[in-house]
Amino acid sequence: MKVAKSRQVGLSGIAVVGAAVGAIALISLLLLRSHHTAQRQVEVAVKGTAVMPFDLEQTLHRFEPLSDGGLQTVTAKDPANKTQIDLIQMHLQEEAAKFQAGDFSAPAAIHGQEMPGLKALSVGHGQVAVQYRALPDGGEIRYTAQSAPLTRAVHDWFAAQRTDHGRHAH
Repeated sequence: MKVAKSRQVGLSGIAVVGAAVGAIALISLLLLRSHHTAQRQVEVAVKGTAVMPFDLEQTLHRFEPLSDGGLQTVTAKDPANKTQIDLIQMHLQEEAAKFQAGDFSAPAAIHGQEMPGLKALSVGHGQVAVQYRALPDGGEIRYTAQSAPLTRAVHDWFAAQRTDHGRHAH
């Protein structure tokens, strides 16, 4: 009986050590991922200054997935900032025209050629309606896909942008 108890305590100790090692590994992985994400967001912000004429610090980006595509909205944090609003509207109107034609070079320049959803949207651009609309404090682009795979591509593309833009996107 004493041997069985000793063996049981030994196995419990091993389980505790194993759980602790697993927890440390998980925490290390999460910290590494967080560092990588923060570093990526800085890189994207720097690259974005070469593509987007407005100031990321003065604007807010929303990427809302919808059942048939999505809605991208960029607004000025200060609704009285006419300079930023004009820059947002000019940029989004130009980008919507490019996207409709299958030109996704601006997001590729910021986020990379391997950005999720980007290739599918480039190839299938003729099956995605892209409509720009000015807003009093910025602008929006509505993406309406004609198929489930392209809807997923819009959703993947939006998720990557939300991650890459971090605090500038919602």
